[in-house]
Amino acid sequence: MANCDHRDSIKITEPATRTCAQCEAMGDRWVHLRLCMACGNVGCCDSSKNKHATAHFRETGHPIVRSIEPGESWKWCYVDSTVVE
Repeated sequence: MANCDHRDSIKITEPATRTCAQCEAMGDRWVHLRLCMACGNVGCCDSSKNKHATAHFRETGHPIVRSIEPGESWKWCYVDSTVVE
């Protein structure tokens, strides 16, 4: 497992919403949701048609997301392509 040096970017640990606002605005559905731990943006996962969480990373460079699916607590660093412990 690779190391992640981006833990200091974590500012937000709980989502303000449990919807992908971009999908809702488009009238689309999502599969799973991811929380940007730098700014709190909630976006849909890469299994979703629109992949808004990854698009958010590409636009902002915010490195770490967390699954906000029930029963899941894993974090992922896009920069280092690794699970964050």
